[in-house]
Amino acid sequence: MTSKIEWQELAERLDSQADYRVLRRVPECSRYAADESGVSPRLCLIVDVETTGLDPDQQKIIELAILPFHFSPQGQIFDVLPGYAAFEDPGEPIPLDVVELTGITDDDVRGQTLDDTAVNRLVASSSLVIAHNAGFDRRFLERRFPSFINKPWACSLSQIPWSEEGLASRKLDYILGQLGFFFDDHRALADCQAVLHLLSLDLPKSGRPVFNTLLETARRPSVRVWAVGAPFDAKDVLKSRGYRWNPGDDGRPRAWFVDIDNETIKDERAFLCEQVYQGDPQFQETRVDYSNRFSDRV
Repeated sequence: MTSKIEWQELAERLDSQADYRVLRRVPECSRYAADESGVSPRLCLIVDVETTGLDPDQQKIIELAILPFHFSPQGQIFDVLPGYAAFEDPGEPIPLDVVELTGITDDDVRGQTLDDTAVNRLVASSSLVIAHNAGFDRRFLERRFPSFINKPWACSLSQIPWSEEGLASRKLDYILGQLGFFFDDHRALADCQAVLHLLSLDLPKSGRPVFNTLLETARRPSVRVWAVGAPFDAKDVLKSRGYRWNPGDDGRPRAWFVDIDNETIKDERAFLCEQVYQGDPQFQETRVDYSNRFSDRV
């Protein structure tokens, strides 16, 4: 029987050949580094939800996973705590496309419910919540567990400059594949473990630590600009500049909007005055930081 060491040697030999690449399974680690700082570490939660659809006002969570770990303010990952994962019965049949995507069936969730006490206890102890696509997970979790509302959030999908690092997609399986790893995706706890391992790596081009880069970006406040009352014929120029449309049925303005760094907000105001409003500005601004970013409250 071939031993693990022998398989590792074979993988390294293949890796040394230009015609081959070897992918390694994302490891399950209980500790990435010893905490020798003398400063009390902080608790971070990596979360992932599987749902019956994309609209948090209409669809339900069917699986939640939370993976807690301790970290330093500088982005050093310490020990990994036991994860939480459970199903919840949405009270309606799971759509076929969701079953095909996640592998979760009506039989898996029947009669199941998430443990509110266990989830809220983890959230209360945490200093940060991370998801790979926080704009999706946060909106569902804030509705199911209001304890998530007042927590800082960060997003490993949108707050790391993957394209600048030479990666053509921000999908989790693609990024890890390019960095030499694979995992069993579309199950919540496996996705959380994959995100954690990704955070422990360095960016492929700059060599900067992924987690430290994420923390720096998440801590940086920005401004959401709402192009309220923008002329219809300005929609193409707004879209080309990165603005997205909000239909206004969520209590927020019915308008195009974009998030801008504080450093460039003056340039954005000038652009709107000169190319959109022709001197009659009606745009609105809202401060965004990691207490409200990715939520429906901004």
